This record gives sequence, C-alpha cells and structure tokens, in this order.
Amino acid sequence: MANEKLASIPSGFANDNALVSAVRNTYLSVLERREALGLSNPGTFENINREVQRDVFLTNFMFTGLRAEWNKPISNNPIFQLSHQLSMGAQGMSPYTFSALYGSSKVFLQGTMESDGSLVARSNYRWNDSLITKTNAQIQSGQSMLSIENDLSGKDFTASLKGMNPSIIEGGLKGIFIASYLQSVTPGLALGLEAVWQRVAMNSSPEALLSYGARYKGSDWIASLQMQTEGPQGSSMSSSYWRKLTDKVSVGTDLSLQFAPGLSGAGGLMGGSLQKEGSASAGAKYEFRASTFRAQVDSKGRLSCLLEKTILPAVRVTFAGEMDHLKQQAKVGVGVSVEAMSEDLMEQAEKGGVQAPSVPF
Repeated sequence: MANEKLASIPSGFANDNALVSAVRNTYLSVLERREALGLSNPGTFENINREVQRDVFLTNFMFTGLRAEWNKPISNNPIFQLSHQLSMGAQGMSPYTFSALYGSSKVFLQGTMESDGSLVARSNYRWNDSLITKTNAQIQSGQSMLSIENDLSGKDFTASLKGMNPSIIEGGLKGIFIASYLQSVTPGLALGLEAVWQRVAMNSSPEALLSYGARYKGSDWIASLQMQTEGPQGSSMSSSYWRKLTDKVSVGTDLSLQFAPGLSGAGGLMGGSLQKEGSASAGAKYEFRASTFRAQVDSKGRLSCLLEKTILPAVRVTFAGEMDHLKQQAKVGVGVSVEAMSEDLMEQAEKGGVQAPSVPF
C-alpha cells in the first residue's frame, strides 16, 4: 500500500524536490531488498516461544478433578457452537460453565458464564488482511477487567498495541499499556522488543519495563531468547528450545532466570545483595493415530503428564496427573468431552461441502 502511494507521486514533483526524491528512492530500495530476502511473518512478540509453551508444555491443558463437557455445533459456516461444562473437585474451575461461540471470516465472538456469576466476553474483528482488533472483558468476584488489543501483521513483521483497564476519568491516564514489535531480519532470525507502561492509581508513580526478544527458526528446530530490563521486581531472562524429532514426536525445553535486589545489609554493600532464582522445564509431545500424550518435568520436582484419547469420532477422554516430589503431593484429573453434531453437519463435514471460515482467533 505504501509502495503504491510512493509510486503514485508525480515523477516531475519527485525529480524537482531533492528531499522527496531521496526519501522515495531509499524507501523503494529497502522494499526491494526486503522482498528479495523472502522474509515471512514471525508471529507476535507475546507468542515468541509458542511452540514450547502452547503446544508441548501442559500449561494450557492441565486440570484436576472430574470434568465433563458437552459441545453442540449448530453451524459450520459461520461457526456457531454451544458448550456446557460440569466439573467437580477442580481447582479454580466453576461447577458449571456455559459458553457460546460464533465465528466468521471477519468476526469472532465468545461468551462464557459460570455458576458463581463470573462472565467473560471476547470479541475479535478483522478490519482487513493485516489488522485485527481484540477485546476481552471479565467480571469476576466483584472485580472487572477490560483489555483492547490491535495486531498489525505485515509480510515480515507484527506490531501490537494493548491496553488493560485504561482510564482517564480520575484526572490522568492509568492502566497497563503494552506495545511490541517483532521483525524478521533473515529467513530464520527475528528480532523484537516490548515496552510496558503501567500506573495502578493516580497517587502512585508510573512504572516502565522494556524487554528484548530473539527467535531463530531452523529446518526442524526453533530457539528463542527473551530479556527483561531491570524494574521494580528486578530483571529476568528466559530461553526456550523446540525440536521436531519425527512427524509424531516433538520436544521442548525452557530455562528462566530472575534477578531481584535483596535487602540492604543482607550480604551486599551498596543497596543489598542480588537474589537469583532459576527454573528449568522439559517436555515432550507424542501424537498417535487417535491420541495425544504430553509429559513435562521441571527443576522444582514436579512431574506432569496428560493423555487425550479419542474413543469415538464424537467422544474424547482426557487423563491428567501431576506429582510434586518436594511437597509430597499428587493431583489427578479425568475428563470426558462429547460433541453432539447433527446428522446434516456430519454429512457436510464428510463430503467437504461446507468449508469452515478463516476465523480471526
């Protein structure tokens, strides 16, 4: 788009104005070199280590207690689905949860209501192929949270701007604001940074943090590194490594280090000692014909595993377990998920007559 605008500048005006001509020629030269490199979109800075944290590790899959879920697809295009979930003995989960989901090529809507009155609403809107606006609102235990995020995706970069609980009604700006940018510099290497500015209340001083990130993608492996500059809680560094061993097996590791200022006189001279804390985690994911197994172990003595097994086309059973050797504790979870799809939708899915839209999740 910018290239077309610059190209549309009258050649006479560009030639007569030396500054405009220099800017135009430099910009077009940079564009040509970027296109010649064949760079691809690196994703968002927030998901710089997504293969490890979101695919291999059990962070988004682990649960305890008993859980039963019933999903009712209403339509494939646009996507419309209702869900009921019952849980017992699960930490942090409501006994009953109802959710509805709607998705088209431009809009994604999801609402969740729990038996204790908690409400979560998500809304994504795709303005064009490059810009998506995401809104998330939560009301829970008398507290509310609102976040608005805009993601701009180019051919070789992604820029994001996010605000959480923004407000100016108290005579000034408060909330949490996050701006990030991730740029591919070679076909395998991407570099980026993230800036955070927050003010909890008007009577408190604002705080700012800056993080740097790098991501390198090989033929069958991906490594990432993140470094956060010193803030009120100190500084931190984390690295992750993901590798695909076979078509069915992938592994990942994560190492995190935190440096926090200690108390004065606790062994240091000026300003106190430096407290250091680190943790390491390793996990593996095995994909079989009708099941998926994940396992994870960390330096704190915790061993976790999760097995998802499809016993029927519409029935999936999940077994989860965690053992903490240092605390001498064990947790177990069992879940059943049933998808009650109508015969018409099943026939459409088998014949491939209705293709699901590309939803802006």
